[in-house]
Amino acid sequence: MKKKIFLAFIAFFQISVYSQDKTRDESVILPDTALIDVPTSGIIDYYGFSFKSRFYSSGGVLTWLNFGVMERLNLGASFMVDNLVGSQTPVKMVHPEIQVKFRFYDGGIYLPSLALGYDGQGYYYDRNIKKYMEKEKGLFLAASKEVLTPGLVAHGGLNIPDFDDNYLFSFIGLNYTLEDKVSLMAEADNMFHSDDPSRINLGARFYITPSFSLDAALRELGKSDKFSNGWPRKSERILQLRYNTSF
Repeated sequence: MKKKIFLAFIAFFQISVYSQDKTRDESVILPDTALIDVPTSGIIDYYGFSFKSRFYSSGGVLTWLNFGVMERLNLGASFMVDNLVGSQTPVKMVHPEIQVKFRFYDGGIYLPSLALGYDGQGYYYDRNIKKYMEKEKGLFLAASKEVLTPGLVAHGGLNIPDFDDNYLFSFIGLNYTLEDKVSLMAEADNMFHSDDPSRINLGARFYITPSFSLDAALRELGKSDKFSNGWPRKSERILQLRYNTSF
């Protein structure tokens, strides 16, 4: 049954790509709301809808749904299913998480655009202790601005994943878009605290159409140690599919 659902998602992407709204400007790609793991200040438009799926290690699939419910406000949800693709068992779903982002400043000549948000989605969920081994963003402030040359955008921000500890983390990222066809991405995430080590992620985003993109990325570059629960912590290859449309 789970594999039938997965195949239905793939069919949905194929139909959606070829049934885009013909009135949309085909030369304009939609804003990036995130790079690989780090958020940007970008949001989807009012009445917009975004569907994104990540295929990660051990046959897992992580899916996000995001809605432009107001002029500057996005609301979304995500859910993770372990062992969905392949022969590993059992197939298990992790409880859904919520996302909220409000872009309160569009930026100027010298200042970046700014967005405040919350993201409850972490990675590597341990059911025994009911925690993500890679923390969720939690409450975050994200800033984005084009720098140095057209197409090169810098992103950065601060986040508090755990309100019990109130530790302040940070993240930075860069992406460079070439002729609206491909975007090269680099980011450093989870910085500031040695007990929760930072990670370096690299990837490329291919714009198949202005509404549909494919990401190929490497997470945890150079890592080869263990999480606090003893699980191996290694570099991970991921693929992401994203489709944007409007109501």
